[in-house]
Amino acid sequence: MAKDYYKILGVNKNASPDEIRTSFRRLAHQHHPDKKGGNAEKFKEINEAHQVLSDKEKRAQYDQYGSTFDQAGPQGGAGFGGFNGANGFGGFGAGGPFGGGFSNGGQGFEFDLGDIFGDVFGGGARTRTRTRTARGADIHMDAELTFKDAAFGVERPVSLYKQVACDVCGGNGAEHGSGVKKCKTCDGQGQVITNQRTILGTFQSASVCNECHGAGKRPEKACKHCGGNGVIKKHSEFSLKIPGGIDDGETIRVGGGGESGAHGAAPGDLYLTVHVKPDTRFERDGFDVRSTIKISFPQAAAGDEVQVDTLDGQVKMVIPEGTQPGQVFKLRERGIRQLRGSGRGDHLVRVEVSVPKKISKRQKELLQEFESLS
Repeated sequence: MAKDYYKILGVNKNASPDEIRTSFRRLAHQHHPDKKGGNAEKFKEINEAHQVLSDKEKRAQYDQYGSTFDQAGPQGGAGFGGFNGANGFGGFGAGGPFGGGFSNGGQGFEFDLGDIFGDVFGGGARTRTRTRTARGADIHMDAELTFKDAAFGVERPVSLYKQVACDVCGGNGAEHGSGVKKCKTCDGQGQVITNQRTILGTFQSASVCNECHGAGKRPEKACKHCGGNGVIKKHSEFSLKIPGGIDDGETIRVGGGGESGAHGAAPGDLYLTVHVKPDTRFERDGFDVRSTIKISFPQAAAGDEVQVDTLDGQVKMVIPEGTQPGQVFKLRERGIRQLRGSGRGDHLVRVEVSVPKKISKRQKELLQEFESLS
């Protein structure tokens, strides 16, 4: 049965390239084999679907012939070029949700399925799987910020109990005074090649070397502190800068901030999701801030100078005479810091005119006099 690549990526057949790319990144991150609870088969399937639907020509062929389009052709003639399995997904760039500004220390899980059926009738079919030592686990955290901290940014201390590089051997797994040498089992390749003869020919496959765990080298003498793994569990403390302009629910990715990988493998990443506490005085609108003040009828009619709460504290704002209920005044660059640029948004102040429910006899006379003079 033909695979439904649109269903695999969770998009409709009219999805734009941006929608396909966004859905792919979300699903690939969710099912990444290096993550806890990841699914390698699902990840390969997602990659396969993305490889086809992200390519304009392949997508057109798929829409016409289905997932077997690489074997089809006009009037049953010569087949199309097809696609070579699923390419590696290199992880999210600096800041997943953000456009830049964070280091990229993560390494993705790569697949190279090769041409499984190439030269099959010549007896030379081969399968290849590029392998590497498993990178460290990712860490997911949550942080609660005040409205003001989210607007301007803040530096937070972080304390984690995680897997880190052994502080005795420096992560290479070798006892102090000894070194590392090339693994004899895999000849420094990090993988072991095996051949399997079948009626279709000889198939060749590669698997991670059990002796060096894919590193291609082994310690001459295992470190007693970490047992030769190169990693230990301990508390790690550091400061994390949260950029100004971040919004509720957004996530920061710190490349290499996760757990260290055993046997010299790359570390995982740290993902910090931000939760912003509401402030009853302010409402966020993009990078602008909105608030409401109440003034009296005389202030609206005759004008006045009032104090307004802003992110910078109280500032004076002039109420011109003849101000109407619902009128909005702009305090320039008193809003939220731009996340990807310079400068700040504005503070928009909406005016409500307060009408008293009860007035004295004298006040009523004055209002009537005011009305007669209008």
